[in-house]
Amino acid sequence: MTAVIMLQGTGSDVGKSILVAGLCRALKNRGYSVRPFKPQNMSNNAAVTPEGGEIGRAQQLQALACGTPSSVHMNPVLLKPQDGKSQVIVQGQVSGTGGMSYFKKKKTDLLGKILESFEILKQQADFVVVEGAGSPAEVNLRSGDIANMGFATAANVPVILVGDINRGGVIASIVGTHNLLPENEQSLIKGYLINKFRGDTRLFDNALTLMTDLTGWRNMGIVPFIREVGDLPAEDGMALDVKQDHSRSSNLLIAVPRLAHIANFDDLDPLQSEEDVDVVFVQPGTPLPGDADLVILPGSKTTIADLHDFRHQGWDIDLAAHIRRGGKVLGLCGGYQMLGTLLSDPDGIEGAKETISGLGLLGIETTLCASKTVKLTDVSDAILGCQTSGYEIHLGDTRIVDPALVPWLLDEERPIGYMSENGQIAGTYLHGLFTDNAFRQKFLNRFRPTEGSYSDYSSKIEKALDTLAQELENCLDIDAIIRIAKEADQ
Repeated sequence: MTAVIMLQGTGSDVGKSILVAGLCRALKNRGYSVRPFKPQNMSNNAAVTPEGGEIGRAQQLQALACGTPSSVHMNPVLLKPQDGKSQVIVQGQVSGTGGMSYFKKKKTDLLGKILESFEILKQQADFVVVEGAGSPAEVNLRSGDIANMGFATAANVPVILVGDINRGGVIASIVGTHNLLPENEQSLIKGYLINKFRGDTRLFDNALTLMTDLTGWRNMGIVPFIREVGDLPAEDGMALDVKQDHSRSSNLLIAVPRLAHIANFDDLDPLQSEEDVDVVFVQPGTPLPGDADLVILPGSKTTIADLHDFRHQGWDIDLAAHIRRGGKVLGLCGGYQMLGTLLSDPDGIEGAKETISGLGLLGIETTLCASKTVKLTDVSDAILGCQTSGYEIHLGDTRIVDPALVPWLLDEERPIGYMSENGQIAGTYLHGLFTDNAFRQKFLNRFRPTEGSYSDYSSKIEKALDTLAQELENCLDIDAIIRIAKEADQ
């Protein structure tokens, strides 16, 4: 018999993904075989599973917390937003593109796939921790919901509601959620927890009593603000919408334009973990810093639209000046396509049918097409003399129009990217390439005045997960959560 518990939130970005990861690690440490599950996710930060399918990046982290390989069944429906619509990924594969009417029409089919994946995971483990999306109190969307109470009622799964005190108004958000739900959905919620609390929790005792009296839900605990959580990958692009100081405070300054449809920005996390590296996400309306050592053009869900905006921001002019000063440029996936001479979307795959000039920094041309490359990839770098690995998620057929380009990152004989003859401009389709410690250090040493010290990014993530799990053991009634989860399957 498989125990199941679901964490839903009073809103987006209240910490559900991280709490699920921490709870998964805590249960694993108690000896359970655990699997994470998110019925429907909306994110352009995707990961590739061993089966060659796409899931949300948060579920990849949660699988790591469980000590198990990721699977397409951990996130059976993934929505990747693009220009008012979303590309729909079902059990790892592209199913279509559409807006709200599409989802209402497909709700029954999508819920069927979700329940199918849920049952598959239950057969693999003795505990499943489910994460909701957004808020169950979005009653205007309830008829098409398959992510929160739509799933919980269909699967008869007990729920713990998460409120974020760091946002303010947490009492109203907990009680308001209760008041907006019908009685049958209220009864599925067995308790609530408060996340990101700073200070003395005794000051909140009266509030806990009030919320319990008004909702009938049990207080499962108060989670403090945990510094180590900042070492874990963020899923939501909201984490990037923060103005940063562009002044140099370390040996290396890496500037990343904050594209409107930025995707897979966790590529930069290992670089941010380096003590002598500053990674600055440059907000719209702000020029690229003139003293950057490296400019990285990140992935994009809608490459042509983001290239238009790149030029609108004047970043193409800033980038040209950066290159004249001898600065280096790296394009990742969509950023790699932007570096080319031509970008074409003849079938309107990402939006309007359009062909535009690229930035003209690499002699490549790309035509977007319906077929999608999704795979884990191991590569060798003859220039740096090492290997690394990552994953590919991209649309498009890229052709070389400059024979002087140097093949870079080889999958056996297949180049995953190219570099200019002088090594100043490079691009690749490979995501996750900086996770490998040795490759990252050799890459960064090209820019450092002196070679930097070795750091272990993977160990840092593992340590953060262990710290998070221990903090949850200290502050949550995990024994009660386990009892609730087990009772649901009886």
